[in-house]
Amino acid sequence: MEPEFIIVERHGAIAKVIINNPPMNIINVDLTRQFSAALDRMAQDDGVRVVVVTGAGQRSFCAGSDVKEMHTITGRGAMVEQKLANENRVYSQLDDFPKPTIAAIHGLALGGGLELAVCCDLIVADEDAKLGLPEINLGWFPGSGGPARVTKRIGDARAKELMFFGDFIAPATALDWGLINRVSAKGEAVSVAMEMAERLAQKPNKALQALKLAIDIAADEPEDQAIAKALLLSDDVFDTNDAREGARAFFHKEKPAFTHS
Repeated sequence: MEPEFIIVERHGAIAKVIINNPPMNIINVDLTRQFSAALDRMAQDDGVRVVVVTGAGQRSFCAGSDVKEMHTITGRGAMVEQKLANENRVYSQLDDFPKPTIAAIHGLALGGGLELAVCCDLIVADEDAKLGLPEINLGWFPGSGGPARVTKRIGDARAKELMFFGDFIAPATALDWGLINRVSAKGEAVSVAMEMAERLAQKPNKALQALKLAIDIAADEPEDQAIAKALLLSDDVFDTNDAREGARAFFHKEKPAFTHS
């Protein structure tokens, strides 16, 4: 029977996704396939409003791809065909996930592990975590979206420094660069991420999903086109029950009772 590489725990409207390949939670082909299936299920489940991604155990969020697995793939084109193309597809599936996502990093987030984390909307890292994209030291470079997604977060100069040298960086530096959103006390990343998720789960769900999409569009398209698409999304949101409830509560000086509809 195949190991359970991806565990999904439900905490009300929050789905906690655990990368379960200890001790280092490295990524292999089977884990990637299970991750894709889990993302499909959570996207279709209206009861899930926020997703938190973390790693099993204490040592690692995710230390990247299985180098032993990669070592067996030889020949021009084989690595992309047998591993990277599908891995990129699944990472993009997380990046495009319609609901808010939060990565909770402890221990190591290296290579493909950090590339996976930056597919999430928000990132929390323990103060003693180690982050890095060290692929250059193995003779290749980040192949699962890092050059695009990391650069979008921190700019080309810092992205080049991070990837050219392959050095680890501390969470405090990552926070200063804009790579992550928050630094937590040692061992508290998951707790902080879950608290953030609880707050998001209380927000009007349709408005939050539309807002995520509008921000993503703004990052990828010319300003005029992004604004035009945001207006269409706004039109949909203003026609929701939650928008009407928000206005009602405002005028009555009450806390809105959102139904996420």
